[in-house]
Amino acid sequence: MNVSAYKSPKKAELYLFTPSDHALDHLPDELFVMFGTPEHVVDFELSPGRTLARVDADTVRQALEHKGYYLQMPPNEQETLSEMPAPPEHLDNIF
Repeated sequence: MNVSAYKSPKKAELYLFTPSDHALDHLPDELFVMFGTPEHVVDFELSPGRTLARVDADTVRQALEHKGYYLQMPPNEQETLSEMPAPPEHLDNIF
């Protein structure tokens, strides 16, 4: 599968992957509000043995096949979200 990678002008290290043969106009408008106007970075072939920097190639392939895109979040946000405590069971007991 041929893939195009785009970077966000709004947030450092936020990337969008789409199949190269798909136009960006099929993506949800809400995505562009958060992402901004995509800036093309590179095209590459996503094969089963391909190694990507931050995510498993199969995860990207599955997202491309099911959603039509894959959004790679910056590493610091992923780490921050994973370190957050779970919300309380009942909001009335936080005071």
